[in-house]
Amino acid sequence: MILVDSTIVSTAMPAIMNGLDTDINGVIWVNSAYLLAFAVPLLITGRLGDRFGPRTIYVIGLVIFTLASLWCGLSGDITTLIIARVVQGLGASMMSPQTMTFITRMFPYARRGAAMGVWGAVAGIATLVGPILGGIFVDTLGWEWIFFVNVPVGIIAIWRVLLKAPELERHSTSFDWLGVILSAAAMFALVFGIQEGNAHEWGPFIGPIGSWHLIIGGLVLLGVFIWWQSATRAAPLVPLRLFKDHNFSLGNIAIAFMGLAITAMSFPMVLYLQSVRGMSPTVSALMLAPMAVIAGVLAPLVGKNIAKFEAKYFAVPGFFLFGAGITVYGLILREDTPIWLLLLPPVIMGVGSAMIWPSVSLAATRGLGQADAGAGSGVYNTTRQVGAVLGSALIALMMESRIAVESEKAVASMAAGSAGAPSGVGSSEMGGGAAVPEFLHHAFSLALGQALLLPGIVAMAAALVALMFRKGAHKN
Repeated sequence: MILVDSTIVSTAMPAIMNGLDTDINGVIWVNSAYLLAFAVPLLITGRLGDRFGPRTIYVIGLVIFTLASLWCGLSGDITTLIIARVVQGLGASMMSPQTMTFITRMFPYARRGAAMGVWGAVAGIATLVGPILGGIFVDTLGWEWIFFVNVPVGIIAIWRVLLKAPELERHSTSFDWLGVILSAAAMFALVFGIQEGNAHEWGPFIGPIGSWHLIIGGLVLLGVFIWWQSATRAAPLVPLRLFKDHNFSLGNIAIAFMGLAITAMSFPMVLYLQSVRGMSPTVSALMLAPMAVIAGVLAPLVGKNIAKFEAKYFAVPGFFLFGAGITVYGLILREDTPIWLLLLPPVIMGVGSAMIWPSVSLAATRGLGQADAGAGSGVYNTTRQVGAVLGSALIALMMESRIAVESEKAVASMAAGSAGAPSGVGSSEMGGGAAVPEFLHHAFSLALGQALLLPGIVAMAAALVALMFRKGAHKN
């Protein structure tokens, strides 16, 4: 539910705009509000699971998320929907770190790989199920149902967790409240600055304050937070000893790259399929379904066998295949690329994704003890989400710049051959899944393909990070 809700809204944006009579800026905030509320508290909620028990925090978050989903569907105006999405994001932030904590603390290392495989399969599938479900619900029942669907699922999940999930041992007798404030302020400034930078062309938008001020301020606060974590006598929010673990540090870098790549690659792909090839939201999402199917089938199989080998033997080829698939997809994007050819790269990406999620998770948590499971999960999930935010901002910048360049070339070329050629087309006129003028199909395809090189290169760079994983001792 958490990951589906990170992607499902993109398909329903035009319907929400029409249904709530809002503009593009208003509907973008529907996603941004959720993203911010999800990312900012992750460090804190991971530690709360250690203190009050992961089962307790998970159930509270699940209740909040489920009720907020109902509120989202019942919203009658854009402001109400944005507020409801903030509450929904807070619920998601309470749930997310606990899932990994449960796996780390409940399963001994020999069985943890299989559990991580199932966990990774869900993560991989959910990022593509979101757009597919969004298209189906919008085409049949209405945009409200992208939120209403969480209600029965949430109720069943609450019942099963209360019935089956055990109460795990609680750790830490004190709580670092100054660390909470510093980390929350740093995360908010960084995430908000990155998220809003491209929308405001990296200029001031809060009086004289712009995105660069927020990002720099966030980095300064992050530095103060790190210093405080080393100086405080209370139980730190992020025990810095975690980063003495070689694989934990590298695992966080690798999963941040993965978060960036998987978020950045979907925007250009879906926009190409809808705007150039004229596909509906549902059909365009189904074009990427091979990745979800392959990842869902292979990830549990990888997980069952991963504990027998070093994690890097799966992570390195996984990242390389995932990045290569994205890069190939970008290189073959043309206005007349055969449909069957467009289905091949998602298969490669699915194989890579199946190898990445369980292997990187297992490598990162290998050296964590029971007492550090919650804090480690919070850090791990935070870095992944920050990578996703950065990917969203960077791919928007890449797409806009490349579309502007390639469309200007196309217009200039037409002008040289015909006096009646259009004078110019701005990239803002070609978003939102709207059809692109036919004379710009080639330029638009090239631009989106060039944008896809960013997540492709980042994913292959993650393979170099994973190559440095060590075969160290593990803690049950």
